Amino acid sequence: MSRTCDICGKHTITGNKVSHSLHRIRRVWRPNLIKVKTEVDGTTLTIKVCARCLKSDRVTKKVNV
Repeated sequence: MSRTCDICGKHTITGNKVSHSLHRIRRVWRPNLIKVKTEVDGTTLTIKVCARCLKSDRVTKKVNV
């Protein structure tokens, strides 16, 4: 399972955590992904979307009534 936004492609990035004494330790930054049900071409799909895409209305949530 990849940690990637299905809309914008934001994914996990790696780098260093640097302490006060400049020791470097590898670490990971992961995107804030949310599973959302949405309607694409008349079918309901569950996609993984980052919080920024959801907030900027690039995806509309499907609400069951």
